Amino acid sequence: MAFDGIAISCVKEELINKLANGKLDKIYQPEPDEIILGVRAGGANYRLLLTCNPSFPRAHLTNINKNNPQTAPIFCMVLRKHLLNGKVTAITQPNFDRVLNIAIESFNEMGDLTEKQLIIEVMGKHSNIILVDSNSVVIDSAKHVSYDKSSVRQVLPGSKYSLPPTGNRLDPREYDFTKFYDIVSNAEGMVSSIYQNYFGISPVVAKELVYISEISSTEKNAGIKRLYDNFYNYVTGPKSEFFIYYDENKRVAEFSCSELKTYSGYSKASYGSISTLVDFYYKEKDLFFRVNQKSLDIKKIIENNISRCARKAKLYTKTLADIEDRARLKLHGELITSNIYNIKKGASEFTCQNFYDENLSDITIKLDPTLTPVENAQKYFKKYNKEKRTFEALQKQIAENQEEQHYLNTILVSLNSCFDETDIKEIRDELYSGGYVKKKKNIISKKEKKSKPLNFFSSDGFSIFVGKNNHQNDFLTMKFANGNDIWLHTEIIPGSHVIIKTNNQPVPEGTIFEAASLAAYYSQASLKPKIPVVYTLKKNVKKPSGAKPGMVIYNNYKTIIIDSGIEVIEKIKNNPGGA
Repeated sequence: MAFDGIAISCVKEELINKLANGKLDKIYQPEPDEIILGVRAGGANYRLLLTCNPSFPRAHLTNINKNNPQTAPIFCMVLRKHLLNGKVTAITQPNFDRVLNIAIESFNEMGDLTEKQLIIEVMGKHSNIILVDSNSVVIDSAKHVSYDKSSVRQVLPGSKYSLPPTGNRLDPREYDFTKFYDIVSNAEGMVSSIYQNYFGISPVVAKELVYISEISSTEKNAGIKRLYDNFYNYVTGPKSEFFIYYDENKRVAEFSCSELKTYSGYSKASYGSISTLVDFYYKEKDLFFRVNQKSLDIKKIIENNISRCARKAKLYTKTLADIEDRARLKLHGELITSNIYNIKKGASEFTCQNFYDENLSDITIKLDPTLTPVENAQKYFKKYNKEKRTFEALQKQIAENQEEQHYLNTILVSLNSCFDETDIKEIRDELYSGGYVKKKKNIISKKEKKSKPLNFFSSDGFSIFVGKNNHQNDFLTMKFANGNDIWLHTEIIPGSHVIIKTNNQPVPEGTIFEAASLAAYYSQASLKPKIPVVYTLKKNVKKPSGAKPGMVIYNNYKTIIIDSGIEVIEKIKNNPGGA
């Protein structure tokens, strides 16, 4: 959902619990529209992120480290001058809107104790970070908004600060069923009437509230009362569990401050802290955006080649259908040869007994009247041999085409596992080696640092490695793993090679299940239910001569069905290490 008033309310409560009376000892501005405040409170150090980036504006505690410019920007210097070594005295949210006010007490140059407010407005392209004094006069802001940019409200040093325009929206925390009923019952759409008339309610939340209230035309009044009760409880009720929802490509799709029934078909992960959730959510969003932008050309090349393989497969299927009756050509040639003296020259057909049929039924064979009987027989045999050769060639072409399709799909899976530009370069290098792309300057060189396979620890303390691309898959399986390590892979489905390092120790079923869950997660099937994963000792895995990267054969394997969802994956990712 959008970073709405409900999300800000949850962040506010968390900040009050953790930062109250904390000392502001660091201020950084890593980006023009981003501020990080270092706060020491309750014996712990916290980093508070405030960003007015128009794409992802938000405020929350963060654990992500960012590089800072060598010379601090002017706005950062202003904040340091007025707020450094100050104390956080209050954190408020006016009207339940997408605004967070942080009150900070600090001493001015004259040694007098003063209070300033650092305000973040989370409003899409109109988002801003504003510093105001005790008289609500703007000291400075991340974005200066002059008359030529907005005739409604200016944000300039020395101007009087005022809250963003409300549009006559209402505070959802004020209990008033009569007003709610009038708004909802007279509106064409209940969902839009809620988020357009109340502060801090996003379309996702409004849709969820209407959905769970089950309003029908036969009991509309009772349904609206249920809707209001759900609405009021959602806004004012305590929230201790927060959720991220993942789409079928295991990309973050949505987050919420409570469970969403409208996303029941999605995999989800829960968090106990809104800041931890938001930190991870936007990190994934940003990662996906950057990686997606840099891999668009590769993805297009792969998809074009997969489409080419699909067209070839369709052509092969049609050709097989055309030559399906080739055995009949041979039969006709043999019957003509057997009855060659009974066929009149110039005949266009002849009928004989089919001695290959147990019932000895009659069969009529068409002839070319311009050819002799011998030449007609030769014509049938020639056509049969041609179609026989075509069939034999097609078997090889079909197998090669299927192998190529499978291989290209493994590259698409690898793209979904990219974490940085190095991962993308390695995939580009693999495509170059396979002749799919032309060589570019950014193809990875032998001297350039290469990315490493993913490394996790099972709950039993065993190391689990996951290949992020086909070259890593080959390395893990053919070089890194020894014969007694366990190799896992989704059955038939393109995906990553997974290795459990056994150290010649027996591996518990729990570790095999967790490794199989990773194999399912890093595959084309991803978060779909009931994914078959095979596992065997590495010594049972071989790479055929001339096989494409990542392609192997295996035997003496077992199969496990994975239907674990994202919760198991998050648990594995958060495992601190092996025993």
